[in-house]
This record gives sequence, structure tokens and C-alpha cells, in this order.
Amino acid sequence: MSHLRFKEVEVAFNRAPVQVTVPSEPPSRYYATMVFNRKKMQEYLPQKAYQALTRAIDEKAPLDRELADDVASGMKQWALDHGVTHYTHWFHPLTDGTAEKHDSFVEHDSNGGVIEEFSGKLLVQQEPDASSFPNGGIRNTFEARGYSAWDISSPAFIHDNTLCIPTIFIAYSGESLDYKTPLLRALNSIDRAGTAVARLFDPNVQHVISYLGWEQEYFLVDEALYAARPDLALTGRTLMGHESAKNQQLEDHYFGAIPMRVEEFMLDLEIECHRLGIPVKTRHNEVAPNQFELAPIYEETNLANDHNLLLMSLMAQVARRHHFRVLLHEKPFAGINGSGKHNNWSLGTDTGTKLFHPGKTPAENLQFITFLSCVMAAVHRYNSLLKASIASATNAHRLGGNEAPPAIISMFLGSQLSRVLSSLIDDESDDQLDFASHEGLNLKMSQIPELMVDNTDRNRTSPFAFTGNRFEFRAVGSSANCASAMIALNACVAQQLQWFRRDVDRRLSAGASRDEAIMAEVKRRLRQSRAVHFDGNGYSDQWQQEAARRGLDCETSVPLIFDAYLTDEVVGMFDETGVFSRVELEARNEVKWEMYVKKIQIEARVLGDLALNHILPVATRYQSVLLANACKLKQLFPLEQYETMAQHELHSIQAMSRHMRAISDLVSQMVEHRKVANRVTDLRSRAIAYHDTVSPLLETIRTHVDKLELMVDDELWPLPKYRELLFIR
Repeated sequence: MSHLRFKEVEVAFNRAPVQVTVPSEPPSRYYATMVFNRKKMQEYLPQKAYQALTRAIDEKAPLDRELADDVASGMKQWALDHGVTHYTHWFHPLTDGTAEKHDSFVEHDSNGGVIEEFSGKLLVQQEPDASSFPNGGIRNTFEARGYSAWDISSPAFIHDNTLCIPTIFIAYSGESLDYKTPLLRALNSIDRAGTAVARLFDPNVQHVISYLGWEQEYFLVDEALYAARPDLALTGRTLMGHESAKNQQLEDHYFGAIPMRVEEFMLDLEIECHRLGIPVKTRHNEVAPNQFELAPIYEETNLANDHNLLLMSLMAQVARRHHFRVLLHEKPFAGINGSGKHNNWSLGTDTGTKLFHPGKTPAENLQFITFLSCVMAAVHRYNSLLKASIASATNAHRLGGNEAPPAIISMFLGSQLSRVLSSLIDDESDDQLDFASHEGLNLKMSQIPELMVDNTDRNRTSPFAFTGNRFEFRAVGSSANCASAMIALNACVAQQLQWFRRDVDRRLSAGASRDEAIMAEVKRRLRQSRAVHFDGNGYSDQWQQEAARRGLDCETSVPLIFDAYLTDEVVGMFDETGVFSRVELEARNEVKWEMYVKKIQIEARVLGDLALNHILPVATRYQSVLLANACKLKQLFPLEQYETMAQHELHSIQAMSRHMRAISDLVSQMVEHRKVANRVTDLRSRAIAYHDTVSPLLETIRTHVDKLELMVDDELWPLPKYRELLFIR
């Protein structure tokens, strides 16, 4: 194994970078060339079909099935013009990934040959096997029927010579089996509720739109080193490995010069993204070595989520071309920062108003504070749900460390906004709302112009922070489907907006003026939700205690965190907003508990195998070398000299024996705990058993393995070490 390890390391460090063919034209010339957007629709569809389709998209209305044939014909011709031979319904099952089944355009003709055919029926609907995807018991093996249905709001695209049609995925009985269906429901709900509130200020508003800007963090590892680490290949993270002497402590990687190989990968990825209409804009080194980030221009939430899922597939493909592997696990390496996927979320109207942007007049700021108070009320009331929406076996490793928000959902607002809210809560201000959006900062250096300072600072310890015109949901994990967090957030805010409009209308009916009614309801919500407002250090021990005193959810067990989805209050909220039925929620929780068990189970099996079949044999071999050397010293030298000369060997032999015995015993314990947990029939109880009895042993075993790594001859150690994995040459 050591020979293989160093051969792989040598290959990794000496490989020449891949040359990327950079287009000779700017991105604006080839942007979205692989997307059936409005420009392509206008070119390939009959005028009547184009107008009907765009009207249905703009008005969020269903498309007349009679027009589907025209759309399918035009879409097929566009695809054929690009050399495409197959099409697929592209959907998002409950796996955090995507799924697709490819069919060719080929159909029999009447002369014993074939023709390219694609009907409206095939465009609108297909039938994947619903029992073969995670479904929480909604579909049994003998009940396989499920449907994928075209989402007209997300444009079709060409990827790998296949026409990809974004779709929802539902069971034969109507329940959603995916992320897109409830996301669209949540977006429709916040559209209706938000529009009703926005019309208090502008009667011309027809729609409120939810926007999302994700920030994707990831690690890159050379594929040769990746192949020599079974734990990385099978679990996405290193289950063992001592910290490198140098990691991120010098803080020299963050925003540093991008390594040449990585920049070639980034450029290649950006070109692919732009052709597929993904508006990636930012790229940089992140805090940890080998960690990077990219981020796009904001888009409507449904489209942004589709683009993020497509991006994650693209990253894996492009990385292989550059002899890299992308790691999207939230904590692939111990001792250095993990990866998140900050979800920057905002609301706007079809009239162009940014609802979370403080205005220049008291009237504009009244609208801002109205929507802000509803968000605060939602985050406070559904504190546990929002945490459950981002919880997973993998994200649990990241949350709470000095790199990510704690597993307590609080809101950061900034000093200026906090002062205004305090004055409103304390009735010190009634009729003037003044939020200076920017202030000048003069550095008194002639070479530097005046800087404009935002109305809030940034707080990286806050899981849900107001950052000037949006909220940054920082707790989302890097491997997650953004839809999980966006479904919960948009749904609970939609309910609060519904209630706000209802309560304001009651006050208006009682004779209050518009501003009086609005301000009274704003103040009531701010007072009720003030416990969720926290601008301090989320990493401090004091905050953990204070959060519990305030009644915020401080649970850290992932299986127990998932219980939040099934409380009566949450079930009622999802039912009221039309996002989930109780049956769908119960099924999804079954999937969540099952996925948690499987991920911990896989990690335990992999670690047990590595420890028993890789680490202990190598440690035994090296211990035998030490024993042989000690025996030879004893034969050659008097006892007094021997004890001095063999002191290192004897100490190492004893220490290694302790760690080896501990590893063997702990692996046996872990296997027994798994057997006990696997006999538990209730999935929730099984997940709790895995969390309480199996998961802790993973870290304990790792501790002993990492100690052995420092003791065993480097040439014998079978796995690439952190110092080799974490620094790209």
C-alpha cells in the first residue's frame, strides 16, 4: 500500500495542467446558448404558441395542453439543430441530487424506418418508477407508478447531448416525491400572501417574487490522492487523518492567489455554466487550504435552485477533466473549516420594489419594516423548523464550530436597524422611520476616495443575518438541495404575511387609518419575536445559555431536530399555506431518518474496514520492527545500557499496543451497537440509536488511529496524509 500511496502522490504532484480552450468571444455572446429561453422560443415556436407559453410563465398559469404539441415540436427542432438525440425529464428526488431517464426521439415510420418524434404528451408528462426513489412509504415496490410533469417556469436546456426538461415528480396518489413540487407551492404561497401585503402600499403590485443567491463552497482534491483514500471515495470525508503541521492557521489561503490548476478548472466550469445560463460571477479561495467558492448573480428562487443542482453535477464532470475530485461534504477534513452554501434570500415585486431594501422616505420604510417584522415573526415562531430544514448527518459536523453558525437559529440585524426596532418596540418612535442606507467613511488619504458604509455590519456567527437588502441563511450545508431551506422559509413567512394582512384588515374595519393599523401590527410582531434577535457572538458559551433562556431551540441531535416537521403547529402551517399535507411530511421524515441511519452506517462500515484491514496490520508490522530492534539491542548491550538505548522503542511499543487494543475493542463495540440499532424497527428510534451509540465511536476510533499515524514509519502508512491532500501543486 505504501508503494501505491507514494506512486499516486508522485502522479498527483507532477501532472501537467489541462489546457482549457477559451472562447474568442465574450461570455455575452455564448451565454445561454444551450438554454431554450425566450429568445429561442420566439425563434422556434409559432407566434401563438410563443405568446401563450410566455403568458403562462408570467402569469403563473397552466399551459393549455392543446399548445403543448407546438411547444414540443419547436423544442425538438432546436435540440436536433444542436445534434441532440435524446430527451429526459430532469427532476429532484429526495436524495439531494437529480435524476433523469433518457429516451431517444426515435419512433417507427410507416416504411420500416424511424423518424424523430417528440409530442406534447411526452413533453408534459412521463412515468418514472416511484417506488425506486426515497418515498417514506408512500409507494411500495408493487405500487410503482409515479409521474414527472413539466415545470414551464424553468427553461429546458441541453446537457451532454440530451434535452433536459425540468419537471416535478409526484406519486400516483398525488403526493410530492421531490423538492421542486413543494418549493413551487411555497413560492406560490408567498406570492399570494406577499402581494396582498404589498398592495397596502402599492395597488399596482401583481406578484411578489422570491429571489435566491447561493454561495457554493467546495474542496478540490487530486483524483490520484482521492483514489487512494477509500473513506473519501465512499463517504465524501476523511474518517481518519491527523492534522497537517500547516493548515489554515496562517490565514494565507483566503482570497489568496488561485493555484494555476484550480484556475484552469474554474475557467472551464464558468464557460460550461454560462452556456447553460447559470450566471456565475464570483470565484475565490476560501479559508481552508484546497477550499474554494463560487457564486452567481441572484435569480428567481426556483430557477436559482435548478441552477445550483445543475452546477453540482457540472462541477463533478469538469473536475474529472482536470484530474480533480470535488468534495461537497460539509466537513471533509478535521481541524479546518468545512463548507456551507449560504442562501441569500430576498423578496421583490413585479413593479421593481425591493422589499428588504430600506427606502428614502418614511412611507418606503414603513413597507420595509412591515416585511421585516413578518420575517422576524416567522423565524421566531418556526425556529425549530428552520433548523430542521438544514439539518443532516453531514451538516452536523460543520455547525457550531468556529467556522459556521451555531445550531441555534437567531437573527442578526445590525446596530442601526436594531436601534430603530428598539425605539419602535419601546414606543419611542411612531411616525418617522429613517434608515440611512449608506454613510460616507472618509479615510483621510488623498489616494483613496470616500467609501460608502452599509447600514449593517456582517456577523458570520449568525445563521440568519440581515445584510442590507436581503437575509443570508448561512446555516445551509454545501451538499444540500437549497429547496429544503427555501421551502420552510418561504412557507412560514407566507403564513405570517397572511396573518399580517388579516390583522391589518380587522383594524381598518374598526376605523383605524392605514398607517395606524400597519404600525400597530408591526410593533406587536416585533415585541413577540424580539427573543430571536441577537447581534452578538454566536460562538460564545454565554449565547448557548442565553438562547436556552429565551426559549430558542438548542437541540443538537439531528434525529431529534427532524421532529420539528411533525409538530401540530408546523403541520398546520404547511397545510394552511398549501405546501405539504401531513402524509407528505410524515413520509419525508421517514426518508430523513432513513438517510441519517444509512450515512452513519456506511461511515461505520468504512471506518471499521480501514481500521482492521489497513491501519492495524501496518501498525503491527511497524511494531514488529521496533520489537526486533529492541531484542537485538538487548542481546548486544548490558542491561543498564539497554534500558537507556531502547527507551524509545519500548515506549513506542507500549503506546502502540494501547492504541491498537483500543481500536480493536472500539470497532467491536461499534459493530455490536450497529447490530442492536438495526434490530429497531421504528426508523426514528433507529436513527436516535445510531446518533447516540454509533456516531460517537467514529470520533473515538479516529483519535487512536490519528495517534498511530504519528508513530508509524511514514513509508509504511497506507493512506495519503493531510499534508498531501490539502495542498495542490
